[in-house]
Amino acid sequence: MEPAAAWDRPCELQLANWTVEEPVADLPLPVEYASIDIPSDCGIQAYEYDVQQLLVEYYSAASQHYSTSEKAKISNDSHARSVVNQVLGEFEADMNMMKEKMHRYPTCLGVVDKSYTVPRIVAIGPYHHGLEHLKQAEKVKHVAACHCIRDVQLLEDMYQKFVPVADEARGFYDKDVMEGISYDDFRHMMFFDACFLVQYMAMQGTTRRDRIDGSLQRFLRPNRHDIFHDVMLLENQLPWMVVDTVMSFVADASIPMKFVYRLRYCMQPDDHREPPEEEESFHWDDKYRPPHLLGLLRYYIVGRRSDIHEENPEPKPKNMSFSVSALDLAEIGIKLKANKTMQLLDMHLNQEGAVFTKLSLAPLTLDRDRASYLVNMAALELCTIESFGAATDEDSAVCSYVLLLANLVYREEEVQELRERGLLQRGGGLSNEEALCFFTSFQRLRFGRCYYRIMEQIEAYRENNWTKTKLHAFLHNHKKTIVTVVTSIGAVGGIIGTLLSIKKSV
Repeated sequence: MEPAAAWDRPCELQLANWTVEEPVADLPLPVEYASIDIPSDCGIQAYEYDVQQLLVEYYSAASQHYSTSEKAKISNDSHARSVVNQVLGEFEADMNMMKEKMHRYPTCLGVVDKSYTVPRIVAIGPYHHGLEHLKQAEKVKHVAACHCIRDVQLLEDMYQKFVPVADEARGFYDKDVMEGISYDDFRHMMFFDACFLVQYMAMQGTTRRDRIDGSLQRFLRPNRHDIFHDVMLLENQLPWMVVDTVMSFVADASIPMKFVYRLRYCMQPDDHREPPEEEESFHWDDKYRPPHLLGLLRYYIVGRRSDIHEENPEPKPKNMSFSVSALDLAEIGIKLKANKTMQLLDMHLNQEGAVFTKLSLAPLTLDRDRASYLVNMAALELCTIESFGAATDEDSAVCSYVLLLANLVYREEEVQELRERGLLQRGGGLSNEEALCFFTSFQRLRFGRCYYRIMEQIEAYRENNWTKTKLHAFLHNHKKTIVTVVTSIGAVGGIIGTLLSIKKSV
């Protein structure tokens, strides 16, 4: 019998009978159940407290029963103070959880295409749970759970260990969404979704087909690209502590590391995902605690500043310009170049010899999937980082990278320039027109630290190399005329040489 058939009903019945006492409804919930979504300084999204309604009702009633002189006494009322303190306390608790929360898309990104927000094949977490086109994967989750717990001796003890973690994870999701989901339903959702992610990571992290059950592979492997698209969506995430808890029941604790090792170059073409020649070894950071799988992958896709050669600091420019196109750079003698590390964080201006200066960036194969990865990683940075200026380079690296590419292209000719310089890899993907439309929609992103530094370096180069930039500008703007003149001189020289040779022969 296939594992799927053996697991289907018994598992559902068994989990359904595992109940844990829920928090008493009449008692105040602990701080971890507070919920809010604020995408940094993009603007506060819908944020409603029951206690806010209580405040309105309290003061409304007070205004009807007290005279003006008596209203002044309300502020000293202990009940009113407790309500105010509860509002402030819950808001502060939510602000302190911004890096751990399961965020919704920030409003500052504007209207985002559905292909960048809606899962194609599997819902992870509650935000897309129940969509009709995702229901087939729900059965697969049960099979994945069967394989995760097949070596566990006491299933009920395991589930009792899992329940407190799932209950804590409940506070990381949007409050309005969670109001319609019971505790038991949410625990089961967390458990099955985590098991699915563990089995998917195990499949992607190895080339050995015998490590994963054959029937499960027949679903996961053909759909692996669509599943990867889905697990890279900001609104399709599971708190990592939930995944980590399920991982503790599985024999191979290295599954996440192997998964990241193979997928960290996902921005490159499928046939160019080998580590760069410069990479000596893959460093797994045991101290890093990601909020979810998207956060884990972003951490390694971006790279670390310690892994990148630091250039000597440039003097600060007197004036600043915060945007420059690819043709503008070519005019002042700065050429575009694909870096060798392939890390998004590795963006810098460096001078090669006395003539050429190059702006080095990570190469990108821009198709629908990779455009989605960029959008969602940038959205995560916008949601979790309060101030890019006060944060590290790594915290805003994706926004810096996307904004830099966006400001390099204002015309299709400039998109083509990026292709010719190797920044946009050739092959399948978006056309020049589609790529231009994608990039120009992100020209209003917040300035990341890396972006600001690149703008400083370009302005410092312009100011400190005035003569060279003017010469480059003259050559760039008159190159057709220069080529014509040089060609004409060559032709005239050839004619004169021919005449002289004829004269000598005569």
